[in-house]
Amino acid sequence: MRGYVASTALLEGVAAGDPRAIGRMISRAEAGVAEARAALATIYHRAGAAHVIGITGVPGSGKSTLVARLARLLRERDERVGIVAIDPSSPYSGGAILGDRIRMSDVASDPGIYIRSMATRGATGGMARAALDACDILDVAGYRTIIIETVGVGQDEVEIARASDTTLVVSAPGLGDEIQAIKAGVLEIADIHVVSKCDRSDAQRTLTDLKNMLALGAATTARAEWRVPVVGTSSVSGEGFDELLGAIDAHRAASRDSELGRARRRRIAEFRLHKTAQTLLLESFERAATPAQAALAQRLARREGDPYSLARELVATSIRKEYPHESD
Repeated sequence: MRGYVASTALLEGVAAGDPRAIGRMISRAEAGVAEARAALATIYHRAGAAHVIGITGVPGSGKSTLVARLARLLRERDERVGIVAIDPSSPYSGGAILGDRIRMSDVASDPGIYIRSMATRGATGGMARAALDACDILDVAGYRTIIIETVGVGQDEVEIARASDTTLVVSAPGLGDEIQAIKAGVLEIADIHVVSKCDRSDAQRTLTDLKNMLALGAATTARAEWRVPVVGTSSVSGEGFDELLGAIDAHRAASRDSELGRARRRRIAEFRLHKTAQTLLLESFERAATPAQAALAQRLARREGDPYSLARELVATSIRKEYPHESD
């Protein structure tokens, strides 16, 4: 009962936009606190008004600087902005090791911008386990634009496109490969390509190469409703950011009440369901597997079974123990 009352009070604080309540609720979502899940279910049903922008790109491409610039522009339109910065996990503490306010200190003091770092905690895809819960929490708290910045680009980081309404892939000149996004296999996930650091003399080559690749059909998914733009930006001069914000607005408009938007929302729902089920299964396994694991390991050591069949037995035992009535 006490946990229910505490979660209800926390939920009211989130709905009122209280930064402390928002932080505590996100922390509970990250920790997987059982009594917080009823509140998170309520939050999910209240959410859905915010536009989620996913930003990914190789380390050194200037993602955090771009996020800060974009947040400032949105604030000039009097929009409240939530930022979820997904960092690599510390192998010792499991916490985020890059830090949010270190990289975005120039916007962190704005009361209309809420910044939260979340550790990947070993999650595949670079997406923190509770990142989508955090987006819902910020949504209910009144943040109408939420930016998710991922660790970087790699084959697994394509998850960002399955979790956001608009996906930006950031490239930069002079990082050893003029089209890093192509090398990483993520060219096709972008709704908008951004070439940062366009004050550099070699930026035009990256812009031209990207535009040529898109024109030649390198992006494998045909989207009749949306032509993927390439936008050059410079955080030094501010060049290109109005164009970038215009492209984001245009994509948001194109996604509203269209098949493009409906397909994106279905993909987000599928990803959310998969991610939540994955979390519950891992938690169930960790809680229930230990007693059976020792006995099965002894059988494996005596070669009384193979790793695959015994592992299946371990998983089945864990699920039956955790959810004994779910199959009734």
